[in-house]
Amino acid sequence: MTLPQTVPFLGWSWNDLLFLVLATALLGTALMVVLGRNIIRSGLWMIACFATLAGVYALLGTPLVAAAQVLVYIGAISVLILFAIMLTQTKGGPAALVFHHQAWAAAIAAVVLGTLLALVVTSTEWPLAGEYAATSVRAIAQLLFSDYVLPFEIVGVLLLAAVIGGVFLAKRDEPRDEPHGERPE
Repeated sequence: MTLPQTVPFLGWSWNDLLFLVLATALLGTALMVVLGRNIIRSGLWMIACFATLAGVYALLGTPLVAAAQVLVYIGAISVLILFAIMLTQTKGGPAALVFHHQAWAAAIAAVVLGTLLALVVTSTEWPLAGEYAATSVRAIAQLLFSDYVLPFEIVGVLLLAAVIGGVFLAKRDEPRDEPHGERPE
């Protein structure tokens, strides 16, 4: 059985409907990342946001970028962020953060930035809109491992240093047992 070219009762193409669903999910999950009060759940919403973005990339006809989105952002960056949060989170922290009292300032800044972004997008001429270069995986690999091998290695070393630094910061010193009457000076 094949699907009709347009969605029944709507008259839209299936790609348009799928893009609308993915874009709505992307915006919803992004809002949950920002508005969530639990940082672990916000990290999980971030993973869902990255997954819907990978769906948008696949819908746009770039499966390599979608696969890179899943591997790099969901598989590495999000997991690294969640591990860093779990390793460094203390239970003795403040119950209410100061940032929750500044929601009005963030809302004003978001409206201003959104308006500026809308003005820039609508006033810009896009001569290459709709055109993209279809690049093979082999061509990207050739560029990455020949012309851009030094930046690739530098990024690898920086990520390794970040992981080692995160583990070092997360390592807690064992408290020393001291007699009750003595305090170090």
